[in-house]
Amino acid sequence: MSLKIWMNDFTREPADRQQALLADLKRVLHSGRYVLDWRVKCFEALWAGACGTRFGIGVGNGMDAIEIALRASGIVPGDEVIVPAITAFATLLAVLRSGATPVVADIEPGTALLDRESARRVLSARTKAVVLVHLYGRLADMDAWVAFCNHHGLILIEDAAQAHWASVQGRAAGSFGLAGAFSFYPTKNLGAIGDGGMVVTNDEAIAATARQWRDYGRDSGRLGSPHLVPGLNSRLDELQAAFLTTRLAWLQECNDTRRKIARAYQEGIRHPLVALPALPADEASHVHHLFVVNSPVRDALRICLEERGIQTALHYPLPVHRQPACGATVRIDPAGLARAEAHAQTCLSLPCHPFLTPEEVETVVEAINDFSGWEVRV
Repeated sequence: MSLKIWMNDFTREPADRQQALLADLKRVLHSGRYVLDWRVKCFEALWAGACGTRFGIGVGNGMDAIEIALRASGIVPGDEVIVPAITAFATLLAVLRSGATPVVADIEPGTALLDRESARRVLSARTKAVVLVHLYGRLADMDAWVAFCNHHGLILIEDAAQAHWASVQGRAAGSFGLAGAFSFYPTKNLGAIGDGGMVVTNDEAIAATARQWRDYGRDSGRLGSPHLVPGLNSRLDELQAAFLTTRLAWLQECNDTRRKIARAYQEGIRHPLVALPALPADEASHVHHLFVVNSPVRDALRICLEERGIQTALHYPLPVHRQPACGATVRIDPAGLARAEAHAQTCLSLPCHPFLTPEEVETVVEAINDFSGWEVRV
């Protein structure tokens, strides 16, 4: 059966919003200014303010944002950086690109967030930072993580690529660590029509260094300025900044819709072979970039849903240390990564984008509840 309910469906963006974005395109085109001009500066200020930070540095994508945040924070080759086993590979890859060595820790049960006890087990004299991933849009226990990093003298970098405007007690994702890294890939809660990213921080020196790293290492960003570090070419462009500025006005509404969809799944799905994610007591701390369930018959369930016209996805079917690009050199928790391995084998992402209708959400719920659990199709 052809798919009817997609993981993401950008064609459903309302006509008035599409017209607003087309107007952005026209204005940027007619301006003749396309890279690192006033629209980028405007969006940097808006997003930093939305996150409760002093500075925002627009970059090319979310992976570059993590790498630049690490480099600007003083991470150098020989340093070790703790990352979770369940995350997009870009998290670990950014550590590798910074010259540091990633060390992989296990996840918590129920949330799939980085586990502090596992992180404690992988500490060494070379450990300098933790990249804390707000997986699937959920903030971790930030008070506990800030205390952990302070106690062990570690830099805390937030990978907030999936957590746009998740907050705890009025503090937003990206504002807890020394720096926060965001992606504006189209599927994100705040997405561009192309790639984009940002580093946010309250530290003026880190902001200045991040600006150097994004633009060939130039001191001022102007042609002819001295190159102080061996920087990257990672610049947010004016068009994406304009789109993101416009879409920022709709972010809260879209996040609220995602929360409603998540509640409907939580209340409606009642299959004994489908485990639902644990939800936080503070609703604001989760923006449900993804809604991920676990099932021991995941692959059969996925086929069943596809036959009912429902697209699903896997986030993430391989723990990062098992990616072929890592080779055999990545150090892991000496106690193993059993929770991450189990999660990778059973996770299934359901549609949760803000343009789903209540009827479509109910269709997904009914399809899961009707699944026999034992039909394995090939």
